[in-house]
Amino acid sequence: MEMLQNLVYNKVLPFQAVLMDTWYATNKLMLYIDGLGKYYYCPLKRNRLVDDTSGQEDYQKIELLSWDKEELKSGKIVKIKKFAQAKKVKLFRVTVSTDRTDFIAINDLSQDSTDVAQKVCKVRWKVEQFHRELKQLTGIESCKCRKGRIQRNHIACAILVWLRLKDLAYKTGQTIYQIKYGLLSNYLVQQLKRPNVPMFIA
Repeated sequence: MEMLQNLVYNKVLPFQAVLMDTWYATNKLMLYIDGLGKYYYCPLKRNRLVDDTSGQEDYQKIELLSWDKEELKSGKIVKIKKFAQAKKVKLFRVTVSTDRTDFIAINDLSQDSTDVAQKVCKVRWKVEQFHRELKQLTGIESCKCRKGRIQRNHIACAILVWLRLKDLAYKTGQTIYQIKYGLLSNYLVQQLKRPNVPMFIA
């Protein structure tokens, strides 16, 4: 919520939708985004309780909902437990892989395409992928400096390293991990053949 408030009231950045993962999909935050007049796309946990019968039946876990062909294509309107009675969201069942299905909640009831919901959520995955690669490959979290300026310089250098690795990965048809660990592998082979610090002196 603090990140959103910073975007809206301090940086005044224009945006239309908020993409988040299940960790942030709380009633409080979803309703706050509603109040900002923004859309959200967020996957809900499989055990989240919802009602798709307009109050005719009890709440049930999302994973137990039944879906017809039209609903699989266009989504279904549901009420999430503890939301106001009149507050509904559009729920989409998105097949991510053969062994994974996501349930995406959107507060834009006019959205009627599972394919569009899936494409938007793929953008979020790109951001997640960027964060993971940045942390695992560039040492961005290893800065021990206290001054803000030096910390920002460190972050900028880490991002430049990531950009260079990504560029090399695209050009060589490898993953960014293969590029990084290939460098370490080449160095290790070279050191085993001709070590800079020999263990024994002849």
